[in-house]
Amino acid sequence: MAPTPFPQIRQHVIQKLQTGLASHLTYHCIAHTLDVLEQAEAIALAEKFKAPKELLLLKVAVLYHDAGFVKTYQNHEEMSCEIARQELPMFGFSPRDIETIGHLIMATKLPQSPQTKLEQVICDADLDYLGRDDYAPIADRLYRELLSLGILQTEEQWIQMQINFLEKHHYFTKYCQQNRESRKQANLQELKVKTSQLQKTGA
Repeated sequence: MAPTPFPQIRQHVIQKLQTGLASHLTYHCIAHTLDVLEQAEAIALAEKFKAPKELLLLKVAVLYHDAGFVKTYQNHEEMSCEIARQELPMFGFSPRDIETIGHLIMATKLPQSPQTKLEQVICDADLDYLGRDDYAPIADRLYRELLSLGILQTEEQWIQMQINFLEKHHYFTKYCQQNRESRKQANLQELKVKTSQLQKTGA
């Protein structure tokens, strides 16, 4: 039995996110999932992935990778896998396909540790924005989300967290290394300038 056409799966998951995600999730929202989906397709194409089945599993994994947020914030990846395991049989996916999708979802858990080329693609797609011109507004959505959850209290904490994260992060695919790394380093430098300015005004 062939899997359900992707547009129907997409509609199902997006509807689940629309009804299930809390309003304070300003970063882990539908816009993020759709952005990761767009980047995953672009990166996979650049990395010469052509097999329709591989691309389908990748795209389905992206759709579900943050679905766990409808139920939990901590360890949401495990919950995302659980939701995928429950729902994907009705879309015609085999146990082996569902296992692959689960591995793809878990690869996005921080710190990222992809084991396959396809897992590298979803990891880079998930954090693609770190090396883009729209990094600042997207990062601000994460800042607001973490403030609302009480994980952060001050802008200084946030900027230091971002500096630490960007310094440790690295892209896995050749495409992102060539097209995102230099802008990521520029974004990092801008954060360092900002933190020194905050320190001066604080003093």
